[in-house]
Amino acid sequence: MAAQDGSEVEGMEAEVTQKVPEVLCEAAGQEDTAGSEQASLTDGESTSAQPAAVSNGEESDEGKEMVDVKIIWNKNKYDLKIPLDGTGAKLKEKIHTLTGLPPAMQKVMYKGLLPEDKTLREIKVTNGAKIMVVGSTINDVLAVNTPKEVIQQEVKAEENKKEPLCRQKQHRKVLDKGKPEDVMPSIKGAKERLPTVPLSGMYNKSGGKVRLTFKLEQDQLWIGTKERTEKIPMGSIKNVVTEPIEGHEDYHMMAFQLGPTEASQYWVYWVPAQFVDAIKDTVLGKWQYF
Repeated sequence: MAAQDGSEVEGMEAEVTQKVPEVLCEAAGQEDTAGSEQASLTDGESTSAQPAAVSNGEESDEGKEMVDVKIIWNKNKYDLKIPLDGTGAKLKEKIHTLTGLPPAMQKVMYKGLLPEDKTLREIKVTNGAKIMVVGSTINDVLAVNTPKEVIQQEVKAEENKKEPLCRQKQHRKVLDKGKPEDVMPSIKGAKERLPTVPLSGMYNKSGGKVRLTFKLEQDQLWIGTKERTEKIPMGSIKNVVTEPIEGHEDYHMMAFQLGPTEASQYWVYWVPAQFVDAIKDTVLGKWQYF
C-alpha cells in the first residue's frame, strides 16, 4: 500500500514537472508578443484598434464613408459632415456641439422623426440632405416658464428704486409753481365719490390750467384746457399712475396713459387726494370690462 502511494506521488511530481516548463514557455511567448506590439507602436505601424475619440477630432472618422448634411435649427443653418454609418443618437450629439441644444431636448426630423437607434445609411440620408431640428435650450425654457408674478415683482422692485416722480425734473418745473389758488379743497386720508361738477383748478404738464369732467353716461373723460376740450373714451385709457406730492400729501399728481406706451401719458397736478381712488376705479374699472 505504501509502495502504491509512493508511485502515485512520483507520478504527480512528474506531471507537475512537465507543466512548469509549459507555463514558463507560455509566459515567454506573451512577453515576445508584447515586445513585438511595442515595437510596432514605436514604428507607428500598430495594428491594434485605437480608442474612439470623444472630442470633435477628425481621427475617429478616418476611413469612414462620410455624408454632408445641412442642419436647420431656429432659423440658423449649419453644415455638418458625419459618418454615414453613425446612428441618430450620434447625430444628436453633433447637433448639441453645434447648437448647444441638449440631445434630450431635440426633435430631429428627416422624412419624419429621425430614430436614434438606426444609422444614417439605414434611413437613406444622402449628401446635401436638409435635417430639421426643433427644440429650445434650457435658458429659453426657463425664461418662458418664469411665473408672471415673479416678473411683476421684479418690475415693481425696480420701480421702487427709481427717484420719486415729484422729484424728477420734468415734474419739478410744474410743482415749483406752487399750489394753484383756485384748486379744489382736499381732505387727506378720506375717500369720496366723484363730484357732480368738474374737477378744476389743476395744472397740466405745460403748466396750464386743466379741468377733468367724467361723463359716465357717455363713458368718456373730458380733459378741458383754455384752448380746447379733449373727449377721451374711457376704454382707451390703458393705465392711471398716481403719486402724492411731497410736502403736500393731500394732493396727488396723476397721469392718464392714453396709448400703449408711457410716452402717451397725460399728466395732471394737484388732484385732491379724496378723489384719487374714485378716479382710478371709474377709469380702470370700466376699462377692465372692454
